[in-house]
Amino acid sequence: MPFDAAPAAPPASLDQFLASVERRAFRMAELALGHREDALDAVQEAMIKLVGYRERPAEEWTPLFWSILRRQVTDRHRRNTVRRRVMTFLGRDEDSREDPLEMLPDPGEDPARRHADAEAWAALGRALRQLPRRQREAYLLRELQGLDVAETAAAMGCSDGSVKTHLSRAMAALRTHLEDWR
Repeated sequence: MPFDAAPAAPPASLDQFLASVERRAFRMAELALGHREDALDAVQEAMIKLVGYRERPAEEWTPLFWSILRRQVTDRHRRNTVRRRVMTFLGRDEDSREDPLEMLPDPGEDPARRHADAEAWAALGRALRQLPRRQREAYLLRELQGLDVAETAAAMGCSDGSVKTHLSRAMAALRTHLEDWR
C-alpha cells in the first residue's frame, strides 16, 4: 500500500499541495456525505479556506487541510439533516438529486467490473455513514488518506491515543457491517 511509504517532501507551492489532495479529498467527502455535489462543494470550500493559511509552513498544510475538510463535512451533514426534516415536513422527496446523465455507464470500462466497484464503494459508504462521527473521521483520515497518527490527531483536534481508539472501534464496526456483504 502507498501509505507505508516514507513521507514525501512538502510541496513547493499551495497549488501543488491542493492538486495532490483534491482527488483523495473528494473521495473521502463523497464517502462521508453520500452525494457527489455535496462532496464537491465541501472540498471546494475547504480548499478556499486553506488559501487563507498559505503563509503557514508547508508541513502544516496537510493536517490543516484535513481538519478544515472534516469541519466542512460535519457542517454539510448538519445542513442536510435540517433540509431532510424540512422537506419531510413539507411532504417533498429530497432523494431525487441524482443527475440522470451521471448514471450512464462509461463505454470504455468493463461493465461487470464497474458494477462490482460501484457496489463495493456504495456498501463502504453506507457502512461509514452508520459510524459515529469521530470514528468515521479517524477511519477516513488514517485509512483512506494515509495520514499518520500525529497528523490525524492534529486534523481531528484530539490526542494520538484517541485517534487509535476511534480507528480501532471504526474498524471493528466496519468488519461487522461489511462481513455479510458479497
